[in-house]
Amino acid sequence: MPTQEALLALKGTRIPVPDLLALFGTRRRDDQAVLTISQALTDVGLSTVPSFATCGRQIAVHVVALETVTPPDDAESDEEPSEEPASGLLPQHPLRIGDIPAARAGLESLPSSAQLSEATYLMRTKDYSQLPIIDGTTKLCGAVTWNSVARMYEKANVDRVLANAMVDDPPVVEEHQNFFAALPLVSEKGYVLVRRNDGRFSGIVTSADITERFDATARPFFIVGEIEFLLRKCLGAAIDPEAIKAVQPKNRQTGKISDLQFGDYVKLLDGQQVKESLRPMADQNWPALGWPMVNRVQFVYQLDQVRKIRNKIAHFAPEPLEQQSLEELGQFLRILRQLV
Repeated sequence: MPTQEALLALKGTRIPVPDLLALFGTRRRDDQAVLTISQALTDVGLSTVPSFATCGRQIAVHVVALETVTPPDDAESDEEPSEEPASGLLPQHPLRIGDIPAARAGLESLPSSAQLSEATYLMRTKDYSQLPIIDGTTKLCGAVTWNSVARMYEKANVDRVLANAMVDDPPVVEEHQNFFAALPLVSEKGYVLVRRNDGRFSGIVTSADITERFDATARPFFIVGEIEFLLRKCLGAAIDPEAIKAVQPKNRQTGKISDLQFGDYVKLLDGQQVKESLRPMADQNWPALGWPMVNRVQFVYQLDQVRKIRNKIAHFAPEPLEQQSLEELGQFLRILRQLV
């Protein structure tokens, strides 16, 4: 946590969002981080333009005096802000191979002077399928794999030594390389060694790592997609088009459930929402659903939590969604499946 003096020293400067987050010991703009940073800046009379909480991740924000920042429109405004990700909130650079956790997890290696038995023993005990052979910190001599060991034993009159059990040209990618450009190599070889900009090797990415990463990334999208499909199915069948128009901006009042943004679903049902004019309509919408055994307050709370998670995954970040958020999505999906 930076001192007040350190924060005041930022006044009038520009700082990239990742650097601002790093000052507070975080890489993510989750709800807690945004609250902590905003409060710390407010306490010393500062803010950022544009807001560090919603601008593009790689943008350098201008740290300014709090009184110079124009406050947002009143919450009772008829025009609601869009929830769709702005262009600045979409990925600012291609997904890189270095964004995969395994690419930064480090790796074990042996020097070329090691015995073959050392390599196979290490592979057995650590359950490795590949073991790089590196002299010093940067000189890659090759890699031992179970396939390369098997091929050595298939050959007659070959000494059973490390040099003969190695793959001479193991696949190598740079940490800044485009992730999707590296996929064919991972698919073909089963793994790639990842090299940092300083020439040192930082990790091994295998086909299993790719599968795990895409599972962590894609699953929340599909869960949220099914949640929205089920919400539209049950809300669209029960709620009057005029009630739907009430939560839509005046210039887009179609009355169609398919035209709503996710936050609009909350407005349709929340009897305690900020905009008082929508509360009576929400009080009529809830009983129309015919869910006497469902607690309205709990349901609306969970629905709003899903909205926050949905917005987070829509603003793609390299880090996977937290397990707690994934569990919250799964819990709400199970409820909707039972209701629909």
